[in-house]
Amino acid sequence: MGQEIETHRFGKRDFEAFSDRLTRETRMLRELADGGRLSSRAPVAGFELEAWLLGPDLAPAPLNQAFLEHLGEPAVSAELALFNIELNNEPVELTGGALGRLEAEIEAICRQAQDTAKKIGARLVIIGILPTLAPKHLSVRYMTPMKRYRALNEQVLRLREGRPLRLKIVGREHLAGEHGNVMLESAATSFQIHMQVPAEAAHQYYNASIIASAPLIACGANSPYLFGKDLWDETRIPLFEQAVETGGFEGVARGPLRRVSFGNGYVRESIVECFERNLRHYPVLLPMQFETPEARFSHLRLHNGTIWRWNRPLVGFDDDGNPHVRIEQRVLPGNPSVSDAIANAALFYGLAVSLCMPPDELADRLAFACAKDNFYQAARFGLDARIDWLDGKRVGVRNLLEEKLIPLAYEGLDRLGIDGTDARRYLGIVAGRVRLGRNGCVWQREFTERHGRDMHKLLSGYLERQSEGAPVHEWTS
Repeated sequence: MGQEIETHRFGKRDFEAFSDRLTRETRMLRELADGGRLSSRAPVAGFELEAWLLGPDLAPAPLNQAFLEHLGEPAVSAELALFNIELNNEPVELTGGALGRLEAEIEAICRQAQDTAKKIGARLVIIGILPTLAPKHLSVRYMTPMKRYRALNEQVLRLREGRPLRLKIVGREHLAGEHGNVMLESAATSFQIHMQVPAEAAHQYYNASIIASAPLIACGANSPYLFGKDLWDETRIPLFEQAVETGGFEGVARGPLRRVSFGNGYVRESIVECFERNLRHYPVLLPMQFETPEARFSHLRLHNGTIWRWNRPLVGFDDDGNPHVRIEQRVLPGNPSVSDAIANAALFYGLAVSLCMPPDELADRLAFACAKDNFYQAARFGLDARIDWLDGKRVGVRNLLEEKLIPLAYEGLDRLGIDGTDARRYLGIVAGRVRLGRNGCVWQREFTERHGRDMHKLLSGYLERQSEGAPVHEWTS
């Protein structure tokens, strides 16, 4: 979904032509994978970090067009809402001092973004769901003026035959309502971790990423509040899953799979199985046609960008033009601090390497249905969740992290050749969170318990502490 399209108006022939190209590109990807012609490059790290622009009243400020004009930085781009932006990094080889370099780069980009925001009378905050967000902010008048976003809104509503999107979240409190457009999606901002992996082992890394999702989101949860309601520890999960739902109610047809989901199973022999599922099960949303060779996979990549698995495989290209595969771990929210973000990335990268094993062995040790249940338990209850693990035992996620997963992550980082001092620093932040039972979600609830449920006061306190740069387990409430 990162690429712009030329029009938002489509007819039957557009869908037919797109489907034909999608079929051919999917077949070509299979041929390249089976022939060993996809990149075998060692793991490479990257990220996408979404952020909010705020006005003086700490409400969302629809200023991303002015912000980008002043910034002039290609590593920063617009998101769906005019009050959201996305920060990106240059990919780095995942070895040696990569984690420290990633932190330094994120810090530099964030400082530059903060300085630019000040020039236009705004502030920048990184958080999963903005506490001061209200339904009135999620209007199409605050949609970034790009054709792909307008087309996405039109096509989702077309598949729903004009029926509004329904939002229902049952957590500590209940929230229910209807919304007439896809702007609900912009209420959930994320820290998306990328890991380019050797194509021949991509299916194993993908399955490992699925298994790691539950402990990762439990450790990094930072989104308890939506519209003033205390819901899940990571409320982004049910929010986003309902924000672009294209069917699932009487009278409206859809494919057998939801567009935002945990997925529908492990992959067994090749990561291409995910793209073949895309072709079989998901109706085309944006049938834009590109005058590019099939080997650029333009249609396959655009279609994949409209299917938001929490763990998503991506096709990209090395500097020499050779196609590669990346795993995009999408479960984490915007983080309280940059050091928290890199600590979460360190946990993910270490676990992905340590859990990377033959698919049959993973499936035998933890059924996909259990991995899926683990994920939603962790999203709802955070560090208090109980989940099933590979040894067949149901355990508290804090104990699991402390006794097994943090040591496993150390082993994985060591196998990658990550600098030992960096590994100890970042996984030490994770260990501190686990020991104190305080992630971003817990801190937000502690703050409101102490100061009352004043969302402006909460955001003001969060901004103050985020600017100081300490990891969240060291924050005072």
